Amino acid sequence: MSVVGNNRVGIPIVLLHDAEGAVITVETKRGELIRGLLFEAEDMMNLYLKKAVVLGPKPGAKRSVDQIYVRGTEIVFIVLPEMLRHAPMFNRIKHWRKHGGAPPEGVGAAVGQAAAILRKASERRRG
Repeated sequence: MSVVGNNRVGIPIVLLHDAEGAVITVETKRGELIRGLLFEAEDMMNLYLKKAVVLGPKPGAKRSVDQIYVRGTEIVFIVLPEMLRHAPMFNRIKHWRKHGGAPPEGVGAAVGQAAAILRKASERRRG
């Protein structure tokens, strides 16, 4: 089990998904700065921003767009809001480091028929 769950995405992708609905800034390989409301982020870092302002690589080149789709391979870096410093995902990481990879209590515990079988087996062993 990874720090962020079984969905096989890493910490940066989870953080990006947590930023949905916030204003972010993206720099592209072409040197453009795009600032807008992150409407959707995909696992391949493709971003869909609304109400964005695009500052071109040339000085003074500025345009406003209602929506823009930025392909993940074109992104150099992303500036996320400061509020994500307190995202709940980081509590899982702290727990992961403190307990050597053990999941929090209750996560991964057997439920339903599997729990009944394990309970009966442990009762037989006890006596």
